[in-house]
Amino acid sequence: MKRIALILFAFVAISTSGFAQAAKEAVKIYNPSANAQADIDAAVSKAKKEGKHVFIQVGGNWCSWCIAFHNLVDSTPELKAVLNDNYETVLVNYSKENKNEAVLAKLNYPGRFGFPVFLILDGDGKLLHTQNSAYLEEGKGHSVKKVTEFLKNWNVAALKPENNK
Repeated sequence: MKRIALILFAFVAISTSGFAQAAKEAVKIYNPSANAQADIDAAVSKAKKEGKHVFIQVGGNWCSWCIAFHNLVDSTPELKAVLNDNYETVLVNYSKENKNEAVLAKLNYPGRFGFPVFLILDGDGKLLHTQNSAYLEEGKGHSVKKVTEFLKNWNVAALKPENNK
């Protein structure tokens, strides 16, 4: 009986230790305290100066798909280059700590598509497109090819009339 109790104790201790470690190492890419409107305004201003658009990723640290997308971009140099070369990026938090309701209302309630949701703004801050990220998935994650095509189709050059003849 003592042996069974000892085994159970060891199992619970290991499980609890693993859970505590996982909770400690949680990824924090979204800042619930950030001023989302100020971040967007700064990105719009910089995008206008640099001839880019603004890419907004709305989500939260609670969202596994949001973290997975962030990791995909971080670990895929060609995707990261397309994003950095063509866009100023802003991460807008949506969580119980800060839902950024006023900002998201101005952006036509993108959360209706789920999270993450991606928005493209021009250099004047005009919302050009809201993208349901589910359409960019393939298998158990986002498709590098689909995300790259999406980003290329909404960059500044893609929307110039002379490039669409």
